Amino acid sequence: MTEPLPLFPVSQERDPLDGLMDLVPTPADQPRLRADAARNRTRLLEVAARLAGECGAANLTMEAVATAAEVGKGTVFRRFGDRTGLLMALLDHHEREMQSAFLTGPPPLGPDAPPAERLTAFGAAVIRHEYAHRDLYLAARADASRRHTSGAALLRLSHICMLLRQAGAKGDTELLAQTLLGYLDITLVDHLISRRRMTLERLDAGWRDLVGRLVAVE
Repeated sequence: MTEPLPLFPVSQERDPLDGLMDLVPTPADQPRLRADAARNRTRLLEVAARLAGECGAANLTMEAVATAAEVGKGTVFRRFGDRTGLLMALLDHHEREMQSAFLTGPPPLGPDAPPAERLTAFGAAVIRHEYAHRDLYLAARADASRRHTSGAALLRLSHICMLLRQAGAKGDTELLAQTLLGYLDITLVDHLISRRRMTLERLDAGWRDLVGRLVAVE
């Protein structure tokens, strides 16, 4: 059976600068935000981050941000589109840090480590990163239609596909990668920790075991 074409070229690492995908993509033909508009967007994000810290991201509304920032509600909608867009923008900084770590950071997560070691480190890093910011991630993932289609999600999928191929995994690489990503889903991680009383260490061990069943981990 012919394996599906890869999402991105797999012969080598993608350019790190290309890899740092924003969670809120900007159309290629959209002009750069004017300096004042960019400052206003930053201010709105700062206000939204403060409110999310005070009341929880799940309770964050466009109206509350507009009121706290003393702007019209339409201004917030024009900047972020909708509530999910606002939450995704809040996550952008955290996600870019995560992307930088696995694309250009030090081993074992970064490029200077064997692929199987990188894959093992990747899962542990994602679990801990998203759990540390789980309030935002859980709220942003409430929109199931965007869960698998954001730039960040596609980059993670491509990265795992690349590592699986480099590590010599057998089978349909993209489906294996989707299965691995399912293990890392923050809604599952939060359920296992908060309701099943599992520890992060147990989840790390489970990830290592799963990876070890697909590739040879030294």
